[in-house]
Amino acid sequence: MHSDHPDFETLDLPRIGAAKGTDISPIVRRVPPRVMPLGSAVILRAVLAFLTFAVLGALAIPAMARADELRLRGDVTARGDVLTLADLVEGAPERLATRPLFRSPALGATGTIQTRRILDAAAALGLNGLETGGRMQIAVQRAARRLGPPEIEAALKLSLETGYGLNPRTVAVRFDGDGPTLLAPMDLEGQAAALDLTYDPRTRRVAGLVSLGERQASLRVSGVVVELREVAVLTRNLNRGEPVKEGDVALERRPRDAVAPDAQGSATTILGEIAQNTLSAGTVLRVTDTAPPELVARGENVTIVYETPSISLSMRGLSNDSGRMGAVVNVVNVASKKILQATVIGPGRVSVSPSPAAQQAAGAAPVRATASLR
Repeated sequence: MHSDHPDFETLDLPRIGAAKGTDISPIVRRVPPRVMPLGSAVILRAVLAFLTFAVLGALAIPAMARADELRLRGDVTARGDVLTLADLVEGAPERLATRPLFRSPALGATGTIQTRRILDAAAALGLNGLETGGRMQIAVQRAARRLGPPEIEAALKLSLETGYGLNPRTVAVRFDGDGPTLLAPMDLEGQAAALDLTYDPRTRRVAGLVSLGERQASLRVSGVVVELREVAVLTRNLNRGEPVKEGDVALERRPRDAVAPDAQGSATTILGEIAQNTLSAGTVLRVTDTAPPELVARGENVTIVYETPSISLSMRGLSNDSGRMGAVVNVVNVASKKILQATVIGPGRVSVSPSPAAQQAAGAAPVRATASLR
């Protein structure tokens, strides 16, 4: 057969390796006449061609499917020191998933990786056709465990208690500069401890190394130890003349040098007392901010009580002053019109004390009399 015969055409197929290193030459197939039965040679060549395409398709389709499954992840969070193929590429083969590609940012920091660099790294592992979703770069944030000022202060106060005998409930640490933050790997558990602590009782300066684990994460801090005082703080606004009710006051620990010397230190003793001025929530109450309620009002009818060891008298009176429990007010005896100085002993009640001579005479009397003067 000759290829230039008018009844034949040449089909160029991929070269497939045969036995003993030989190659299958291009297949020459006769163009069948309009009315001619197919010969066995033509059928054989057609079967071979079909098998060739089937083998190539079987090899190409899985590769295409694998390429379609590889997708670039979006912004990721790194939990370790390195980024693996699986961290960056979705659908990465299991045998290559843990292959490290890039170094992670510092703890708590954020960095970026250009998409082309990820494509190059994947191609070096034999992975092509990675779907990027049009991203030019991805952001990588390094996860970190953060210990703020409260945890760091607790570690310092514990060491101050064990090393210097300070009561952690009555002291606080005022840090130098901004509040410190200790960054540690996410898998580093446990509580922080203060190492190499130094404290000067005279200046109240403190310094130490706050560490997690076997110094796997550490931060050196310094500050001043502040003495605290428990004070009464208002939890709501109070108008002048309004009584203090239960729940209106809470106890808080404040730096001693930041509160007045006459600050109230109890929340129960001032219950029922009256606000002497308008007070806002959050106010540290002073002794003069509240006072007991007035039990006797000016111009009010009162009962005047006169008592000695043997005599008890009561009479009607009129108060010329207002007064709280224990206050001394001027009252008028309605019967005699005399003005007396009396002590407030209850709501609408005042007491008049006898003179020393009257007390001595009453003490000598053997009989106790009770009367009411009107």
